[in-house]
Amino acid sequence: MNKPALAEVEPTSVSTSTSRAVDAFRRARDGALSLQRLSLAERLAHVAGLRDAILQRCDEIVGRIQQDTGKTRSDALISEVFGVLDNLSWFAKAAPKALQDQKVETPIVLMGKQSWIWYEPLGTILIISPWNYPFYQAIVPIAAAVLTGNTVVYKPSEWTPLEGLIEDLLAQAQFAPNWVQVVYGDNAVGAALIDQRPDKIMFTGSTRTGRRILAQAAQYLIPVELELGGKDPMIVFEDANLQRAAAGAAWGGLTNTGQSCTAVERVYVQESIYPAFRDALVREVSRIKQEVDRDGDADIGAMTTDFQVRIVRDQLDDARRKGAEVLTGERWNGTDRLIPPLVIDRVTTDMAVARDETFGPILPLMPFKTEDDAIRLANDSEYGLTASVWSKDFERAKRVARALHAGGVSINNVMLTEGNPALPFGGVKGSGYGRYKGVHGLHAFCNVKSVIIDKDSKKIESNWYPYTATKYRLFSEMMRHHFTRGVGAFVKFALAGLKLERYSGKVAKVGRGKG
Repeated sequence: MNKPALAEVEPTSVSTSTSRAVDAFRRARDGALSLQRLSLAERLAHVAGLRDAILQRCDEIVGRIQQDTGKTRSDALISEVFGVLDNLSWFAKAAPKALQDQKVETPIVLMGKQSWIWYEPLGTILIISPWNYPFYQAIVPIAAAVLTGNTVVYKPSEWTPLEGLIEDLLAQAQFAPNWVQVVYGDNAVGAALIDQRPDKIMFTGSTRTGRRILAQAAQYLIPVELELGGKDPMIVFEDANLQRAAAGAAWGGLTNTGQSCTAVERVYVQESIYPAFRDALVREVSRIKQEVDRDGDADIGAMTTDFQVRIVRDQLDDARRKGAEVLTGERWNGTDRLIPPLVIDRVTTDMAVARDETFGPILPLMPFKTEDDAIRLANDSEYGLTASVWSKDFERAKRVARALHAGGVSINNVMLTEGNPALPFGGVKGSGYGRYKGVHGLHAFCNVKSVIIDKDSKKIESNWYPYTATKYRLFSEMMRHHFTRGVGAFVKFALAGLKLERYSGKVAKVGRGKG
């Protein structure tokens, strides 16, 4: 797979990291004015060119993703390339409305004025992406940042850098060279980039690294968007379509060999159907074909990094010691990156596999009795990214979905909230904060500026100086009528307001005690 072992990624020296960071931000900030001078239509044209370049080079891109990650070609095509194209197409439709100046209501007490929201660039965004979806998590946030008028410094994971690919595609789409800087390197490089004080940081990755980035950014009051890990629950009620739910669990837990922050990592099944569901899931998993393929004819591939293999092995060993039963994949040797799907029964809450993020192809099964039990178990986690609820009873499914502490919930489907580019994506608790994608995601890259426009007149506002006893009495009268219900109160409010306005203009001219 041409994947380096962990020890082969050499650390970057502090001086080298700093010089790279300084140079990248200098270039990006130099490019800010030329990008911001473009209209949104012109920026959208560049994004459309990027979409065309990706379509033209699709097979090459799939090959590069597979080379760096070890995933199947189908995983690379569906989860990354298709996902990128879908998001870029959504930008073309949604961005003009989402980013246009928005006129909002002005209260009657501010009559004669206009209220607006303007969506302006922040400046230069630092995007730090993870190793599990290196193409998707590069192109989508870069495109969103550039569309909103920001230049970008982008640091890919040192484990899956796709070296040169992102730059080539951006050049083909005629992005100016100083709009997006790609900086390769390890954590030392990331830290040096933060020290350059970007206008915002978008980080996608582990909760552990997210905390470290947040602590460093706090020194400079840099806003940070954190899309972190998960331990996503799947709740299957007794009235759910058993075969469909089992197929959903297999895909949701094993896609990308389980290396997804929204992968199903806890499966809660109602007691009455637990044995039947367990057997159905084992049958589904037994049909999965695993290899690093060359023609699309495989379901799951290899793990991307050796350190993640060790995490899976340690969680599996812990579960076995505490009484879990491994139903599939029991012959795995504990070191091979081709970890087979591991369905585990008799899982208890004291096991690491039930509480810690796995990021690998393990499906732990646990029974529950009642709706309240399912909600309690699902919420008993430091994470809160996404979840899924399976039931024919839509009212129950929606009721449970509302009770789950998560950023997104799929009902009778799995890992689907991130499949709609119009939906915001993000989590709560240890899964981070902020929202990425959708209109909320575009606005996350903006300085959302509030603007009030008034006439350049001689009028003196009633709340300006001088304050007098008479003004206090008139303002109190107006306020009481304004916040009292009914047509009569509105008329009294209007009359009181006129008196206050006349008095305020007069006292401003002649001075305190003469009005």
